[in-house]
Order: sequence, then C-alpha cells, then structure tokens
Amino acid sequence: MGPVLAGVLQLIALIAALALVYVPLGNYMARVYSSDKHWRVEKWIYKGIGADPNTEMRWPAYLRGVLAFSAVGVLFLYLLQRLQGILPGSLGFSSVNPAQSFNTAVSFVTNTNWQSYYGEQTMGHVVQTAGLAVQNFVSAAVGIAVAVALVRGFARSRTGELGNFWADLVRGTIRILVPLAVVAALVLVACGAIQNFSGIHEVGQFMGGHQQWNGGAVASQEAIKELGTNGGGYFNANSAHPFENPTPFTNLFEIFLLLVIPFALTRTFGVMVGSIKQGYAILATMATIWVGFVALMMWTEFAHHGAALQAAGGAMEGKEQRIGVGASSIFAVSTTLTSTGAVDSFHSSFTGLGGGITILGMQLGEIAPGGTGSGLYGMLIMAVIAVFIAGLMVGRTPEYLGKKIGTREMKLAACYILITPALVLIFAAASMALPTPPHSMLNSGAHGFSEVLYAFTSAANNNGSAFAGLNANTDWFNTMTGLAMLFGRFLPMVFVLALAGSLAEQKPVPVTAGTLRTEKPLFTGLLVGAILIITGLTYFPALALGPLAEGLAS
Repeated sequence: MGPVLAGVLQLIALIAALALVYVPLGNYMARVYSSDKHWRVEKWIYKGIGADPNTEMRWPAYLRGVLAFSAVGVLFLYLLQRLQGILPGSLGFSSVNPAQSFNTAVSFVTNTNWQSYYGEQTMGHVVQTAGLAVQNFVSAAVGIAVAVALVRGFARSRTGELGNFWADLVRGTIRILVPLAVVAALVLVACGAIQNFSGIHEVGQFMGGHQQWNGGAVASQEAIKELGTNGGGYFNANSAHPFENPTPFTNLFEIFLLLVIPFALTRTFGVMVGSIKQGYAILATMATIWVGFVALMMWTEFAHHGAALQAAGGAMEGKEQRIGVGASSIFAVSTTLTSTGAVDSFHSSFTGLGGGITILGMQLGEIAPGGTGSGLYGMLIMAVIAVFIAGLMVGRTPEYLGKKIGTREMKLAACYILITPALVLIFAAASMALPTPPHSMLNSGAHGFSEVLYAFTSAANNNGSAFAGLNANTDWFNTMTGLAMLFGRFLPMVFVLALAGSLAEQKPVPVTAGTLRTEKPLFTGLLVGAILIITGLTYFPALALGPLAEGLAS
C-alpha cells in the first residue's frame, strides 16, 4: 500500500468514527446542559464552593463566574510551580522561575497549553497531575459552558438569563469530560502509552552522555489533553513521543479525541435551539473547511520535489516514520483548526506552504471545528456576521434563529473578530521591531518571521502549538505570549456572553418569505466564503511576508 492511499484510508476511517458517535454524543451533551437534576457528587461540589446551581445568571454574573474561577486557577497553578522545589514527587526539579510560572499558569488556564519548557526536565508529578492535568479538565469545561450560554441566548426569549456558570462547569467536567477521558486513557494504556509515577531512570549512554527517561501519569494526561483540545504534552516531543503516542492506531485515536467533542457540539446546538437542521448547517461548514485543509496539506506534503522526497514518499523531515506523512498531515490540520496545539510532527519542518496552512488554520479563529466550546461560539459569531452580510445584499434587517441582528449585536460580533487579529499582529510586529526578541529566532528571513508569527497566532488563538526553532523561554516571549493568551481567551468571552444576553432578551421574530434560510446549503457556502474572505483580508500581508514567500521561493 502506498503512503498516499494509506493517508486517504486513515482519513476515511476517521470520518466514519466521528459520524458514528456524532448523534449519541451530541444528544447526550444537550441533555446534560438541559437537565434540572443534580448528581450527588455535584451537590457535594456545590456545597464545597458555596454555589447555588439553581440560580439563573444574567450575562454579567455569568462572566464574573468565568473570570473569578479562571483567576483562582492562574494563582493556584502559579504558586504550585513556584513551590515545586519543596513539594513531594518533584523528581528533584527546582521551582520554576517567575516568568515561566506565569506563562505556564496562564497557558493551561486559558486552554492554550503553550509550553516554553521541556516537560520531562521541568515539571514533577505533583505539578503535572494536580496542576496541569486538572486545568486540562476545567479549562475545557469553561469553554463548553460559554458556548452553551450563547446557545441559550438563541434558544430563549424575553429573558436575560443564560443558566448557571457553576452548574455548567461542574456538569461539563463530571458528566462529559471525566467519563470520556477515563475510557480514552484505558485505550491508550492498552495500546502502549505509559501510566505510572516512577522516577528518573538511566537507560544507557547516547553520544557520549547518559540518557534518562522519566515515567509519569502520561496516558491519563494524554487523554484529556486531546479530548479537551488542550495540547500540553508530558514530554517535550509531545505526541511524537512514543510514551504518549506509541502506534499508528493511537495516533489516529488521538486525532479522533481532539475532534469528537467540537464536532458533536453542533448536534447539541441543533437540539437545544429546536432545529437539528441548523446544527447540520454549522457542521457542514466546519467539515468543509476541515476536509479542504486536510486535502491541501496532504497535497503539499506528498509533492515529490527531488530524489530524496520521492524515495521517502513525501516530505518526511520532522515526521515520525511509524506515523508517516498522511497521518501527520491530518494531525497537523486537526490540531491547528482546533485549539489543541498537540503535535505528532514538527510544523517548522513542513514545506513552506504546509507550514502556512497550519498558521492559516489558527488564523481562521479555530472554528473548523475549533476547541471544546470555543469552536462552536466562534462559528456562531461568524454566522451572525454572515447573515448581516446577506441582509446588506438584499436590503433587509438580518435575522438568525428568529433573532434580529441589530446594531448592538453587530458591534459585539465585530469586536469579537477584531480582538484576536489585533493581538497577533501587534505582538508579532513589536517582536520583529525591537532589537532583542529576534535573537530568539533560529532562522532568518521568511522562515524566521514565520516562527514569530506562528508563536503569537498560537498564543492569541489559544492553540499552544509551536513552529519550533523559536526560543520562547525568554522574559519577553514568556510575558508577551502570556498576555496574548489572557486577552485572546477572555476578551472574546466578554463579547460572546454580552451577545448571548442581548439575544436572550429579544422576542422571537416570525419566519417570513424574506427570511434567509440558514439551514440550507446556500447559507453554508456563504458562511464558508465569509470566513475565508475576512481571514484573508486580515492576515494576507503577514502571510505573504512569511510562509507564502518561503513556499514560492522553494
């Protein structure tokens, strides 16, 4: 079997697996967030934190819950790292320095999982399990909660109430993420991923030095890392490391994990707003972009330029032999079109155009299918903008799901789509203009600029993957990427929740002959076009200086 055919067959198998669980998982999540029953363990948690899960919240209260919970998470994780040197199970590692502790705390709380450190040489078992792994669960649950609040904004009328943040957070963690992560971890352990709390072992000499391996609760962290679209690896090599991702099957399984909840949430959306077809329209938009990007990536990475690439069956630099070009291409597209950031290959070693595809995937806003929750609310914001564009073309007040899209709604949607590009471009420009930050670049020219552009695109979009080659463990990059992650996560949530509150207060608008049918293929095409055009107009100059220049020169 040739490598191209193997890659295509893996893609077909992945699509089939996602289709198989789409309806049951989507329906289950809709029931979770619509139920008025509380499990016993959930009642214990509510009592412990002093929350009343039956109290409905308007959007300012919901936002305060999100921000307060996240602020406590940042502080706890920062202190855990700073105290690591005196904690048991630290494997002899010292406390993490302040700038890197800040960056890592912000990174995991914002569901970014950007790592400017070597995991196996920096973090002990306590920080990995009690700190990083816990945030992998709750940061994902926060994203889903915000998405559900926006869906309730469309579904409800004549009320500003969006549900209860604490109930949504706890249910998302206890009823969805924990059970799925347990099953996924068992599969990974059965397939060869490690799960232990062993120390550091010397396993021989390598190039004149001693080679050491650490153990760890790797399979459990790997499961929620992908399932919650987090991406932070136990080891520096991330999902290219055989302890995290030992076989071609586990590689495909991990891609399935990082896509399954974001895609299934479109079904949840359709059920909660009372129109399954609306969910399918959003799903079709996400799937069209994802499949298109995978096809483009495979084409660029299988292109046989020169004898070496022909012999290898594609661009094998930076890729694992056991995984291959096709699976690496699917993983790279999936991890950058979601907010996962995990890698099974090094994106800096992709072809110039292939590297550009990974950057563009994040610059779309990671909405195809996006992160756990963030992908759905990002796509719904783009849907609001698409119906506004359609309304301008026909001279009619735009409507979406029975709600008028007026001046207030469009201002909030516009602020949402502008904040992340502003962060990316301003921070990248400052890093190139100042004298010290460019010293962190391994490469010069277009590829070096791509390293910096990728870093801030990844941080502001809460992706977390790195282009490699950039030394981001400096005070400048630790601080600036930390700020980009904070603003890129929570400022958009402000606009999403404000929009949800505005929509929930409206009364339904009756459907007429002039209403745009947003469940039809025509709207799906309009939405795909709006996404690509808005992103292209925003980022094309920066892409032209980096990956496009490199790709055209090669």
